[in-house]
Amino acid sequence: MRIDDSSIARLMALSQAGDSAAHEAVLRACRNWLTRYFSGKIPSDQIEDLVQETLISVHRKRATYDHTRPFIPWLAAIARYRWIDRLRTVYRQENNTAEMVTDSIDPEEEISASISIERMLQMIPSKQSEAIRLVKLRGHSIAEAAQITTQSESAVKMNIFRGIRRLSALVEEE
Repeated sequence: MRIDDSSIARLMALSQAGDSAAHEAVLRACRNWLTRYFSGKIPSDQIEDLVQETLISVHRKRATYDHTRPFIPWLAAIARYRWIDRLRTVYRQENNTAEMVTDSIDPEEEISASISIERMLQMIPSKQSEAIRLVKLRGHSIAEAAQITTQSESAVKMNIFRGIRRLSALVEEE
């Protein structure tokens, strides 16, 4: 079942009014849309878990939906936040694992990796690469990086986000 925005918005309004059948229909339609949305963004064996987490968020946040506005952008925003949370969790786990095996890394491989990272950082705007270097590579806090770069904290965060997104695109292009 494909989601028709106006139909799903009507169902969500009924769901908010307490109609359990409408709520089930909303969640079924969301499940299908979310499965397609997350395909290609995360490994296929993790899609179902992320869909479930997102459906729980939809259920919890259903009171915040304004039925006069389009439904799919509301759903997409929730899905995006769940996806980002999942990426953060994976990133933290990978960092913890990387710290445990750091001692076994060959110094030449480490130098080669550093050179590759520097080359990639030269391919993105300087404000983005500087923010990434300070926070992600050198371990400074956002506040410290903001002071060093004389940017606002939100600008540092945005530069990191945009820089990582651009780096991801460059890696995919390769």
